[in-house]
Amino acid sequence: MKIHEYQGKEILRRYGVTVPLGVVCRSIEEVSHLAPTIMGPPWVVKAQIHAGGRGKGGGVKVVSSLEDVHRAADEMLGMMLVTHQTSPDGQQVRWVLIEEGVAIESEMYLGIVIDRVSQRVVIIGSAQGGMDIESVAASTPEHIHRLPVDPSAGVDDGNVAWLSKKMGIPPDLQHEAAELISSVYEAFWESDASLVEINPLIVTKDQRLIALDAKFNFDDSALFRQPDIAALRDLDEENQDEVDASAHGLNYIALDGSIGCLVNGAGLAMATMDIIKFYGGEPANFLDVGGGATTEQVTEAFKLMLRNESLRAILVNIFGGIMRCDVVAKGLVSAAREVNLDVPLVVRLEGTNVERGREILAESDIEIIPAATMAEAAEKVVAAAG
Repeated sequence: MKIHEYQGKEILRRYGVTVPLGVVCRSIEEVSHLAPTIMGPPWVVKAQIHAGGRGKGGGVKVVSSLEDVHRAADEMLGMMLVTHQTSPDGQQVRWVLIEEGVAIESEMYLGIVIDRVSQRVVIIGSAQGGMDIESVAASTPEHIHRLPVDPSAGVDDGNVAWLSKKMGIPPDLQHEAAELISSVYEAFWESDASLVEINPLIVTKDQRLIALDAKFNFDDSALFRQPDIAALRDLDEENQDEVDASAHGLNYIALDGSIGCLVNGAGLAMATMDIIKFYGGEPANFLDVGGGATTEQVTEAFKLMLRNESLRAILVNIFGGIMRCDVVAKGLVSAAREVNLDVPLVVRLEGTNVERGREILAESDIEIIPAATMAEAAEKVVAAAG
C-alpha cells in the first residue's frame, strides 16, 4: 500500500523528523483559505499522486506570491499528471500540498528497504540527493552506501554515524543526522513499511536537516495490525479493478496486453505470463485466485478480465493440489455461463482429479479450447487472441 507525500511527512513528524510546514488542499477554495497560513515567499506547490517524477511532469512549482500559489494550485487540481511512474494517461491530481520554501545548501538521499537476499532491512544513503537513485546506482555506484540492520539488535549508533559521514553531512550536523536516521528506521519498523524514501534530505543554509520529500510503501499483509496506516489508503489512486479484486480475495494486477490469465498460485501465474510472451503474446493481467478459490471468486475473476476492452482471449492454467481440478472445472463452467463469455477460452488443468475435471469441461455447453501442457496452452491462446 502506498500513501501520499503529505501523509508520509506526518508520520515522520511524529517520530521527530523535521519536515517543512505545509497544508494540503483538495479545492481552490481551501487553497484561498489555507495558503496564507504558510509563511513565504517562496512557496512550493506540489501535486499529490502515488508516483515519482512529479517535478518533471509539471507537478511541483516554486512560486513567489500567493497569487502564483493560487494559480499553480488551480492548474494542478484536476489535471492528469503524467510521469515515468504513471500510465500514459497519467494520474488525476485531487490534492495539492502547499509548503514553505527553504533555502537549500546541499541535498542527500536516504532510503530504507528490505533486502530479500540477506533477509534484513537495509538503510541506503547517498550524497547524490534530488536525483533518480536508480540512475546514480547505475552510473556511479560508489556513491551508494548500504547499511544492513540486524533486526534483533536494531540500529547501531556507530554504523549510523558512518553512514551520515558517507552521505556528506557536515560534521556539526552528524550527531543530529544519526538521530534522524535512527528515527526514520524506527518509523519504518513500527509501521510495517516495506519502503521509506526521503529524496532529498537537505541541509539548509541555516544548517538544519529537513526531509523535503517522503515516500512510504507498506506491507499489505501487515495492515490488519496497523489500522492507523490502513486508514490512510486512498482508493482514488489505485486501479479500480485491483481494488475490486482485493475485496473478493483475488490478487490482480492490470497489464497492457490482450490475453487474460486466471491461475492458481503466484509462481505459476508469473510462469504463465512468461510463456505467453515467449510464444508472442502479451498478458492482460496477473491474476492469482489462490489455492481454494470458490465459484464466486472465479466468476468475479472473469468479470474483472472482461472489463478490459483490449481482451482477446483468456487462458486458465490450474495445477490442482489442494484445489481439485473437478471443483475448478465446475466453477469455470458456472462462471462462464454467468458472465456470457464472448472471447476464446483456453483451459489447461493438471493435478488432483484432472481426468474428471477435463470430462466436466468437455461435457459442458461452453466453448472451451483444451490444452494438456503449458506450452500447448500458450500457443493456442496466442493463436486465439491473434
